Amino acid sequence: MNDKAIRAALDHHWAASAAGDLLAEHAIYHDDAICEYPQSGEVIHGRRNLQALRGHHPGKPSGFTVRRITGEGAVWVTEYMIHYEGKQAYTVSIMTFRDGKVVHETQYFSDPFDAPDWRAEWVERTRDGEPLR
Repeated sequence: MNDKAIRAALDHHWAASAAGDLLAEHAIYHDDAICEYPQSGEVIHGRRNLQALRGHHPGKPSGFTVRRITGEGAVWVTEYMIHYEGKQAYTVSIMTFRDGKVVHETQYFSDPFDAPDWRAEWVERTRDGEPLR
């Protein structure tokens, strides 16, 4: 699978995820895919377990905002925000592909925080985590 096809598959994956379409969202994964959540120390084995876990989430996301997708070959990174019950979680997904499907994903989650005033003269502030264009 070439980079253009992987990017299209990722776009479809994130759109399906945002729409709550569990079948389409998980079509990108190999049956034996592994997904890691390093911050909680969890490893999910297999597409079916990953789909079941996400399908039973008590606070299902109300939306996603993809900030950036970058990659080539087998490794692709998506930066995005998940909107949960009025809160946002900044998220990074690192996916490794084999034969056009994800075989490994690692996801990192972070809560937003207020920028300290002492840095103001050296930074530009964005709105709601929007990427710079």
